[in-house]
Amino acid sequence: MAATEPKPPAGVAAARRLARGCWSAFWDYETPKVIVVKNRRLGVVYRAVQLLILLYFVWYVFIVQKSYQDRETGPESSVITKVKGITSSEHKVWDVEEYVKPPEGGSVFSIITRIEVTPSQTLGTCPESVRVTNATCNSDDDCVAGQLDMLGNGVRTGRCIPYYRGDAKTCEVSGWCPVEDGASVSQFLGKMAPNFTILIKNSIHYPKFKFSKGNIENRKDSYLKHCTFDEVSHLYCPIFRLGFIVEQAGENFTELAHKGGVIGAIINWDCDLDLSASNCNPKYSFRRLDPKHVPASSGYNFRFAKYYKINGSTTRTLIKAYGIRIDVIVHGQAGKFSLIPTIINVATALTSIGVGSFLCDWILLTFMNKNKVYSHKKFDK
Repeated sequence: MAATEPKPPAGVAAARRLARGCWSAFWDYETPKVIVVKNRRLGVVYRAVQLLILLYFVWYVFIVQKSYQDRETGPESSVITKVKGITSSEHKVWDVEEYVKPPEGGSVFSIITRIEVTPSQTLGTCPESVRVTNATCNSDDDCVAGQLDMLGNGVRTGRCIPYYRGDAKTCEVSGWCPVEDGASVSQFLGKMAPNFTILIKNSIHYPKFKFSKGNIENRKDSYLKHCTFDEVSHLYCPIFRLGFIVEQAGENFTELAHKGGVIGAIINWDCDLDLSASNCNPKYSFRRLDPKHVPASSGYNFRFAKYYKINGSTTRTLIKAYGIRIDVIVHGQAGKFSLIPTIINVATALTSIGVGSFLCDWILLTFMNKNKVYSHKKFDK
């Protein structure tokens, strides 16, 4: 009598059955079954969802975003600037060679509107500024010889001497004397500054589309000598009054000229290259860039010195300049019809319309009466 084969454990048998079932189901073919549901409310929801999706793609994706276009952002750009005008202070007349820094005409430049001048500084010894920490003293014991304060004006000699004015005393330093706040004179240059004119010459290039354009009208006459910018009548005359720029930035000119500040002149080139090149025009806007509401860092100033010789000794005039710094910022994007993004977005739109069917199936099988009947008919094998 032949021996019977041992039966496999129950777990192994179940695993085999599951594997055979999965393998068999892998080769099954499924096709959607169409069921017509006569329900007006469900039909309204279905068509409303389809309409919303269609409107989104037609209006927002294709009309507003122009997603049928290939795009390029950040054009290659060059900026040349030139300032013209004269002004006067209490002591002299100032021309553009003196109040514009740096003079090269780049995209970032400063127009000096107020100065604090410390004249005739020479290398020697003098009282330290009272603004320097631990500079005040009562005797020589309070001053350490050879000490160098990074925020001070020189190396301390170890002596405590009277200050420039008043009864105070400060430590003596060796450096450029007198120090800045000891003999500085303030001069305001902003009297005529609102009438200064600024030429901002800008040209851009989109290499992907081989498209270039500039912001100056192509004319051979003396047009630029007699025009100033107007958004309607003189769009391609990029000559701006300084007062106009400050006004467009929403600032008070007198306050800005006194404390200094940074104004951004923003040129935006948004170009639809499916249209004529004449429709690609620059748009100008101006706004203040530095944090004017932060007392510790509000305003804008810088220092420079003018050196000369008197009786063989090197002498300098130290100037602390407050001014309006102009930062010319150019940005933009260009777009042109391309078949690939058009196909991708059309396919996405057609696929998204199927969301309406998914939503209505969920409502039908979850909330509607006779949902078990619908489920049986929909998933019948």
